[in-house]
Amino acid sequence: MFIRVIILAAVLAFSAGLVIFQINKRGRGDFMIKDDNYSNAVFAGGCFWCMEAAFQTVDGVVEVISGYTGGEVENPSYTQVSSGVTGHYEAVRVVYDPEKVIYEKLLDIFWKSINPTDSGGQFNDRGPQYKTAIFYLGDGQKELAEKSRKALEDSGRFEDPIVTEIIKFEEFYPAEDYHQDFSEKNPLRYKLYKTGSGRKKFLKNTWSEDDLKEKLTSLQYRVTQEDATEIPFKNEYWDNKEEGIYVDIVSGEPLFSSLDKFESGTGWPSFTKSLKESNIVEEEDRKLGMTRTEVRSKGADSHLGHVFDDGPEPTGTRYCINSAALRFIPKDELEQEGYGEYLELFE
Repeated sequence: MFIRVIILAAVLAFSAGLVIFQINKRGRGDFMIKDDNYSNAVFAGGCFWCMEAAFQTVDGVVEVISGYTGGEVENPSYTQVSSGVTGHYEAVRVVYDPEKVIYEKLLDIFWKSINPTDSGGQFNDRGPQYKTAIFYLGDGQKELAEKSRKALEDSGRFEDPIVTEIIKFEEFYPAEDYHQDFSEKNPLRYKLYKTGSGRKKFLKNTWSEDDLKEKLTSLQYRVTQEDATEIPFKNEYWDNKEEGIYVDIVSGEPLFSSLDKFESGTGWPSFTKSLKESNIVEEEDRKLGMTRTEVRSKGADSHLGHVFDDGPEPTGTRYCINSAALRFIPKDELEQEGYGEYLELFE
């Protein structure tokens, strides 16, 4: 909580002149998007900055809004909710296309983003506003939520009892504007918060290692999780010329297109630009006695490779990426794999 207060204070100081306006412009009451093509889901998993980021990169998720739910005060402010007296949870509203992602998948992401045995909050964030809950919209979601909680209880992964509640949804109030898209607007502050709060370490120790070692080959694990580099000219995609897109081997986040792939002579897949900029995170890398720019995926935090400024026009950029961090989806399989929106790139 202390780390988050410091970070939030910096954000507020930077945008002090906007805060009152942003609070006043927020919607009130039932803020659900009502569209026959989309569905809504509401989750409380502690800090909504982290829960928002967990869902934003999921293919089929249309929008994620941070806000407050489950309380007794109409249209509460962050200050009111933080006091713990309004009864609200920090939560996210996930708007999704059920043709592309099912509710069970969202439940799985939710469970793997929290500590479901913590009754006093989440990690270093303490207080009732940080407790975990699934707010169901209709009997169908309730049944699936209860089924997923029972499966987690029966899995034996946690020694302590699961305390995450399953509650009927009533109202959702969007949080102030400076809370929305926080990980995208303030990537460094978000990274420091997620690490400092203890969430990142807990999730990695609880979920990542065992699950990923089962899912990935030893090389894929070493590259994505331990920042290893594969051998040039002896990897899967360095000379692949087929049309399609490349996604994160761990999470399936869309990363690069064959349309932007070029022969760099390095022996690794090289691209002039990313397919979806918001799915790429760049970090300074001082290993090997030099300063480089590392490239990681936002959702899964997979190590992908590095980016350089010696690429061809028009971008002058060269994303040098490990094949082991990627999965290739051929153009003819985009629709059935759930990436139909990218078909138009190849028309």
